[in-house]
Amino acid sequence: MYEYFYGEQSNQFSFYRIPKILFTDEAFKSISPEAKILYGILLDRMSLSQKNGWTDDYGRVYIVFTVEEIMSALCCQNQKANKLMYELEKKCGLIERKRQGLGKPNLIYVKNFIDNSKSHIKKCENHTSGNVKNTNQEMLKSHANNTDINNTDFNDTDNPFLPETDEDERAKYKELIKENVEYEFLIRNYPYDTDTIDEMLELILDTVCSKRQYIRIAGDDKPHSVVKSQLLKITSEHISYCMDCLKESTSDVKNIRQYILAALYNAPLTISNYYGMKVRHDMATG
Repeated sequence: MYEYFYGEQSNQFSFYRIPKILFTDEAFKSISPEAKILYGILLDRMSLSQKNGWTDDYGRVYIVFTVEEIMSALCCQNQKANKLMYELEKKCGLIERKRQGLGKPNLIYVKNFIDNSKSHIKKCENHTSGNVKNTNQEMLKSHANNTDINNTDFNDTDNPFLPETDEDERAKYKELIKENVEYEFLIRNYPYDTDTIDEMLELILDTVCSKRQYIRIAGDDKPHSVVKSQLLKITSEHISYCMDCLKESTSDVKNIRQYILAALYNAPLTISNYYGMKVRHDMATG
């Protein structure tokens, strides 16, 4: 027989954290309860990854959680496990998977469950609005006493999941980068390399929108402004060039993102020499 809890006994155990907002917000109504439970499990794994220092070049924490582990955790079959991951990634965007290739498991980025519009609350409570010089004290109190925000759905105090990037700015840069590289042209001409193209563009976007002062390129820390300027010069020709370099590379690349980022950064500088050497080689070999 199971015993009753007395006093604070329930606090001595470990629990999975499933944000209440997943059950109360309309944005997540279409997501199955099982997918929400899986999100709580993935969120729990984040703390372990953080302790182990599992972060990418931009400081973003990722986890490794295989389909087999999902099947074990939820006592389900392979098809169900994949369906739940699809829900979290494609239906609501709460996770993002990055393929490593070579038989290695995917990296999983567990994303912030708080909508960007919620960040307005944080700004109001910190009184950071630049449009209001004299803020009404009663209005500030009304923000601070909002039960749904402070006590129930999520706690604003030192919340590590509050968004740090301006999503509107990111969306604008995404469109600019697609325009620069003639995205539709690339997809039409490289129908079997769409995943590689998308990964390259996402890497460019992540780097351009990074809040870091310095970005590491081929072992050197360069000012973010310099790297950003260089990456915004990337065209469809440079993307094609980098894909050629990837296909021809025979070396064992330990950090593929760093390798691709360095290739993209240097593409405007090295593309002419690369194709010049190929032409000379072809002429020499007849």
